Amino acid sequence: MTIALPRRRNALGFTAKCIAAIVTLCALVLLACVIATALSLPALDGTKSVNGLQASVDIARDAQGVPTISGATREDVAYATGFVHAQERFFQMDLLRRSATGQLAALLGPSLLRVDRARRIYGFDRLADQAFAKLPAADKKILERYAAGVNAGLAALRVRPFEYLVLRTSPRPWRPQDSLLVVWSMYFELQEGELHRDFSRGWLREHTSAEALKTLLPECSEWDAPLDAPSVDCGGQTVQGAAPDWLGVAPSQTVAEIPFGTEIGSNNWAISGKRTATGSAIVANDMHLNLRLPNIWYRAVLEYPSSPSGKPRRIVGVTLPGAPVVVAGSNGSVAWGFTNSYGDYLDLVELQIDPEHPDRYRTPTGWAPLRFHDEVLRVNGGAAATMRVAESNFGPVWKVGDKHYAVRWVAQDDGAANLGLLRMEAATDVSQALAVGQSAGIPAQNLVAGDTAGNIGWTIAGPMPQRHADWNDTFPYSSTTDDKGWHSLLPPGDHPSIVNPASGQLWTANARQLAGPDYAAIGDGGADLGARARQIRDDLAARHMMNEAGAYAPSLDDRALFMSTWRDRALRVLDERAVAGHPRRAEFKRLLLERWNGCACIDSVAYRLTRAYLYSLYGELFGEADREMRSLDPYAGLAIATPRWPVVLARLVDQQPANWLPKDRKSWSELELAAVDDAISKLAAHSVALKDATWGQRNTAAIAHPFVSGMPFLARWLAAPRDPLPGDGNMPRVAAPSFGQSERLVVSPGHEDHAIFNMPGGESGHPLSSYFLAGHEAWVHGQPTPLLPGPPKHLLRLNAAPTKHAR
Repeated sequence: MTIALPRRRNALGFTAKCIAAIVTLCALVLLACVIATALSLPALDGTKSVNGLQASVDIARDAQGVPTISGATREDVAYATGFVHAQERFFQMDLLRRSATGQLAALLGPSLLRVDRARRIYGFDRLADQAFAKLPAADKKILERYAAGVNAGLAALRVRPFEYLVLRTSPRPWRPQDSLLVVWSMYFELQEGELHRDFSRGWLREHTSAEALKTLLPECSEWDAPLDAPSVDCGGQTVQGAAPDWLGVAPSQTVAEIPFGTEIGSNNWAISGKRTATGSAIVANDMHLNLRLPNIWYRAVLEYPSSPSGKPRRIVGVTLPGAPVVVAGSNGSVAWGFTNSYGDYLDLVELQIDPEHPDRYRTPTGWAPLRFHDEVLRVNGGAAATMRVAESNFGPVWKVGDKHYAVRWVAQDDGAANLGLLRMEAATDVSQALAVGQSAGIPAQNLVAGDTAGNIGWTIAGPMPQRHADWNDTFPYSSTTDDKGWHSLLPPGDHPSIVNPASGQLWTANARQLAGPDYAAIGDGGADLGARARQIRDDLAARHMMNEAGAYAPSLDDRALFMSTWRDRALRVLDERAVAGHPRRAEFKRLLLERWNGCACIDSVAYRLTRAYLYSLYGELFGEADREMRSLDPYAGLAIATPRWPVVLARLVDQQPANWLPKDRKSWSELELAAVDDAISKLAAHSVALKDATWGQRNTAAIAHPFVSGMPFLARWLAAPRDPLPGDGNMPRVAAPSFGQSERLVVSPGHEDHAIFNMPGGESGHPLSSYFLAGHEAWVHGQPTPLLPGPPKHLLRLNAAPTKHAR
């Protein structure tokens, strides 16, 4: 009799089959994701009928994806610009409008609630509706046509942009008002820091004597290079007063890791026609911003007939996705560019709250009520949150610790956001260009322009408060004060300006622009210490006759003229006595001597060591103040209160006043050597040998799509290569891992075929597009490439859909 026994299952084989099945499933899922992502790529060729055009528009792209958009009317070109922006950059546009209104968490999840809470208080969504209603009819039409093009471009994609697939949500249609919100997003980018600056200065005033405060917060420096004088008379530069109690106490252990000096940047300059071979002016511009993918700018050429002549008009430059205008570029008659002006455009008003009735505050005329309303913060993947917003007559209320501040910001005034910059397309000379800039609704900027006749000019573009600002206006003031702040905007025609200086050159670099009394109209809202502006001024002056290549060169200037003074100080303190018995100090000194090449070059060891010494010295003296300020406001600090902090340190270590020496130090030499030792220790903590501590190893590109911060594994597809970057703060080539030159532009109006351009990312925001990083390598290496597109490789024609008539 045979008994049939059950077969024993091959466990190993079963496991292998399971693994194979799982791998196959994962591969299929991955393939599906790739296919879905690929389907969200735009069509680059063919014809498409769309609603909303008056006539056909051609979108021709070159080998790098740069479009030339040609239409019969400016409205049609605005429509096609919106179409292209939506297909290439809609997620970026969406983030910009949401960042202005505090609605990021609704798309990106709860991690963005902190940002939403900080920004929702301003009510820019409501202000956008009001601002749009006040626009001229022609401007409304442009924004309406642009919005229609955006929505048509989005609808024409076979699959919604890949970011929305990942986030499992759908994009919200674009409204005309959203383009104004994009302008307000740039207010946050360029001016929000003034809030934390004013708070920091207020904290210092409360914890520092009046004399010492003058030492800590200088109004100018020996590095300043104003446009109207060789220098600024800063008066006595002797250290005053006695050290505040917080100086040098419990120094922060992380301060030296913060990339001070690389949070401010942007350069522009203009050379008049008397210094060019063609007689036309040359304008150069490199706007420094946070670097990400896609890059903030989208390069384009816009072509349409001018009115009333009907002659072709061509505007070339960079656009900001979300808006239908060229931000910086050339119209063939005039070229223009911008840098942030760092004027005083925001006040903190300390509200004197009634302790018995906390819903009211004191004013010069008595008690006034706070107004309250609730804001609902939507959260993707989470429960909605509710925040209560308080408003005063001065502005929305910002609570820090036990204090209440009203934020009085020019961004909330009438005219803060409009389409005025569109008029730059028709400007025929510098005087018209400056007038356009002065009336434009943009964050206040240094506008530099040049025309075909060789004229050059500078002004402050964008709204400015009407007041006579001085050093005392850079601190918070009480709600009971009636002689502070402003009540109206400065008339555009009264903005400071300079046209055709005798030197034949103009330059700005976020520093103090003027030495004379007109600077009071601008005020100091965090102006840079001036070393960068000075280096640019002197570089231009050394090049008498100029072409585009010569005008491009200063943008790549990474000479460490400012930092060389700190190398000298480090060598001074590292004398024979200081290095005796200290081998690491001895090596530090040797490397400063042997590995210094005078620049923030990627192979420079001495530059990195010098910089580390400087920032460790900052930590030794100011670390405790930063710690205390950041316990209240995480964005506060002495370096936020004044970008001139290196000048303060230089005066202290050079003059070595006994009453400023921290209590736990016996001498200034001991303090400086402690900074050297701290710099060495921090490098050792990162397992970096001093001889291998190159600047390029520290200054490595970290330019990525926003998704990478939460999903690092996506860096392979959504990040630029981690290239070492030359340059740093306080030199024209400002460079940090994720901050730097968002574009480099050099153009002579009427000679655009010789113009130079590059930027750190490509035209497309899609990782599967061949244009995603097109041109990035040229930017890394500073290679001058043409501004104008090359021969067309693709042509997409948008045709006006036939009008349907009711029967």
